[in-house]
Amino acid sequence: MGCLAESSVLQSPVFTKQPGSIVYPVETLERNREVVFSCEAQGSPPPIYRWKLNGTEISPKSGSHYSLSGGNLRISHLNKDQDAGTYQCLASNSFGTIVSREASLTFAYLENFKTHRRSSVSVREGQGVVLLCGPPPHSGDLVFSWIFNEYPTFVKQDTRRFISQETGNLYIAMVEPSDVGNYTSSHISTLSFLSKHTTLNTAHPIMKILIPVPSINWRRMDSIPFPRKVDMRKASGVLEIPYFQQEDAGTYECVAENSRGMNTVKGKLSFYAPPHLIEKPQDVQKLIDESLVWECKATGKPKPSYRWMKNGENLESAERVQVANGALSISRLTLSDTGMYQCVAGNKHGEVYSNAELRVIAVAPDFSHNQVRSQTLVKVGGDALIECKPKMSPWGVVSWRKGSEPLRESNRVSILDNGNLRIWNATKPDAGLYTCVARNQFGVASSTGSITVKEPTIITTLPSTLDVTVGESVVLPCQVSHDPSLELKFTWFFNEQVIHFGSHGGFFEKHSAGDIMIRNIQLRHAGKYTCAVQTKVDSISIAVDLVVRGPPGPPTSIHVEEITDTTASLSWRPGPDNHSPITAYTIQARTPFSLGWQAVTTVPEVVGGHRLTATVIDLSPWVEYEFRVLASNTIGTGEPSKPSKQARTKGTSPKVTPANVSGGGGSRSELVITWEPVPEELQNGPGFGYVVAFRPHGATGWMQAAVPSAETSKYVFKDESIQPFSPFHVKVGVYNNEGEGPFGSVTTIYSAEEEPGRAPTRVRAKSLSASEIEVSWKALPWNASKKRVLGYELRYWSRSEKEDTASVQRTVGNQTSTIIRGVKGSTTYYISVRAYNTAGTGPPSAAVNVTTKKPPPSQPPVKVMWNTSNSKIILNWEQVKALENESEVTGYKVLYKKNRHSRPNVMETNTTSVELALPTDEDYIIQIKPFGEGGEGSSSRQITIPRIPGQWRAS
Repeated sequence: MGCLAESSVLQSPVFTKQPGSIVYPVETLERNREVVFSCEAQGSPPPIYRWKLNGTEISPKSGSHYSLSGGNLRISHLNKDQDAGTYQCLASNSFGTIVSREASLTFAYLENFKTHRRSSVSVREGQGVVLLCGPPPHSGDLVFSWIFNEYPTFVKQDTRRFISQETGNLYIAMVEPSDVGNYTSSHISTLSFLSKHTTLNTAHPIMKILIPVPSINWRRMDSIPFPRKVDMRKASGVLEIPYFQQEDAGTYECVAENSRGMNTVKGKLSFYAPPHLIEKPQDVQKLIDESLVWECKATGKPKPSYRWMKNGENLESAERVQVANGALSISRLTLSDTGMYQCVAGNKHGEVYSNAELRVIAVAPDFSHNQVRSQTLVKVGGDALIECKPKMSPWGVVSWRKGSEPLRESNRVSILDNGNLRIWNATKPDAGLYTCVARNQFGVASSTGSITVKEPTIITTLPSTLDVTVGESVVLPCQVSHDPSLELKFTWFFNEQVIHFGSHGGFFEKHSAGDIMIRNIQLRHAGKYTCAVQTKVDSISIAVDLVVRGPPGPPTSIHVEEITDTTASLSWRPGPDNHSPITAYTIQARTPFSLGWQAVTTVPEVVGGHRLTATVIDLSPWVEYEFRVLASNTIGTGEPSKPSKQARTKGTSPKVTPANVSGGGGSRSELVITWEPVPEELQNGPGFGYVVAFRPHGATGWMQAAVPSAETSKYVFKDESIQPFSPFHVKVGVYNNEGEGPFGSVTTIYSAEEEPGRAPTRVRAKSLSASEIEVSWKALPWNASKKRVLGYELRYWSRSEKEDTASVQRTVGNQTSTIIRGVKGSTTYYISVRAYNTAGTGPPSAAVNVTTKKPPPSQPPVKVMWNTSNSKIILNWEQVKALENESEVTGYKVLYKKNRHSRPNVMETNTTSVELALPTDEDYIIQIKPFGEGGEGSSSRQITIPRIPGQWRAS
């Protein structure tokens, strides 16, 4: 038995190994003058290889210093002037040619140092020095190092010493006696070279100069913290950023600082990336005359440009071929378009290649994937279309047979330009088998299907109009006759919208066959209902109009025709009766003072459905009214009309007197009378006011006063003859522009009492903080005389203020101490206390003075550090020092909470550190305040401690 060899499976070429760039040391040319570029590809037939140097094909002829081993290119007897350049491998088989990535051959060299001696360098101990390297001519990357005195003692980099890998120079920040000696620079490539040595001496100055070694720190200018991957090797002043990404780009600053000062230098890091393909063309197989579109997309910075190649040669746009923005499109494909295509995306950092094969094939007609439809259904009188879409390349000729005979075309039967068959106004004899035949130069094929002619579907229910009442249920019928071999599908529409059963509030239900039921009908269900019936061959529909009777719609055009102080004549127009005559109207009213709409009394008492006017009675005078009308029929009461325009009733004399007449208090020789104003809706007209009548107990005549303001609630009668706390009879009446109204009932009110006659004693004042003063005094004895004490009034002013501009603070009842808040620190205040009652204040006490404590510290805690471990948060901060005019810091308050909306917890400490026993799986917001005898000082800024446990962090 035999087996099919794997190589017999046809395959387009695909690279498995591509050449890489080579740097060749010039100094090895004498010993070994040979390099090899690798290239290997899979394919069947096996690929044939070619090479190009700088775009020109190389011929590895006999005797040439180029030779091929498989796809590998061997270059012997190297010549750095002729062989340096860019190499590419081409692999070809019967499917086409592909080109490898570019690989360069460059020659590296390093000449020796100049032979002359280097001069010695003298420097004072404690100063800095730079030893210059001066590398010789070279090509390729170098590594620099320095030898101290003799090999193999190399200079080690630390906080004082730094070797630049850019210039090779050695920097010593602060020279020490141990640095004296010979220094030799070294360059390492494939070879190492040593310079002549430089001697470093220290001079002997009169006094030693010490310049402290600076500390070196790095930071980003946009204040973004460094990620954990960054290693800041501060000892050598080098910042290392592994796995450099787009987000690492930005401006960086190196800060060198010692006790003598600070210096900074900035550098900008930009992100660049070679191209990376994100969308590649795929192998395709197309028919003749079809179109091809391939998309090629790549990322990179700068943005990559694109080019396309076919079989190793660059493609340019032509009549059928378009190359633009990485896309390749070819129209009207021919067999000659077959081949290997490559998309090349490149920027200044490199190129990437993507390969794809295009096969354009010729095909004999084939129906295997697109048969003529096996059965086409059509109703009598309907139209039929049978598609014929064979696969063939190129497109040929299409014809049809009915049964075994060629199809006869007529005014009803036609073969369309695209090969499809169309039959109009079908009849029973049109049923049968139909065969589509397709031909091109490569062969012929056919496919057969049938046409079946069915009886049409007819709706037997006649169009109609149904009449129902709100709340009833009704069945809408839809009966049909149809071809029994066809299934029916019923769809109902309401005002052209599909009815989805189960929605619409559950009003619609399917009934028997195609009928539907509407339950609990509402006015909104009136309208046009359409039943649509559908089979595989036809569709038909019928409409039913549904009339719904319901309560009347809202009346319109509500007008107030005439209005008096207590009546209003109304007119209106009827709204729709919703198919049931209106039997009655109801009238409602509202005012600015009523709770919504209220029913009103009318004449006639019952307003019949034929009336369009009525008179409303029992209204309040001088009030703005709105009216609305509701209509009723045998089905129910409808929605109310829109309100009428506001109309005010006419005025009359008032009838209601004010409530809660009372009074008392006031100043010496005063009688204070108060009451509740009469509401506007009860004032009955404009010009409303009050008449106040009063007399002493035992007197017979009344004194009266007019108060011409409806909102006024107080009247004060003053007369020197009035004795303190004397009883009076009082009554209050009303009037308006229409006339006088009644008086209210008589009540007893006492005249004003006298202010306290004595001053408090034993007044003491004490400063509690920079902003608080505590004041105390001895209470005045309380007795039943007419000089009651209701509380005490404190007046306080600073030394720079006048007493008549003093601030005032009052207490209530027999309280004998209080705290004055909001005063200034380090300030002397004067304070006096006096008693008060409704008549006023008594004499002041002698003023006492007190000086407030120094203000609290104004500086907030800074350099707050924290660490989290084992359900603890450990905080440290720098001690706050009070200024000369501030009170000393005696401790700190640490405020902490879980989120910004919760109340903070407080811990006090007299040190600059604290340990909080808190779970570290929560975020915490923390602030620290200093305090002293002057009160709390300025808070540190809010610190958020995240839930992740970590190292010491600073804020």
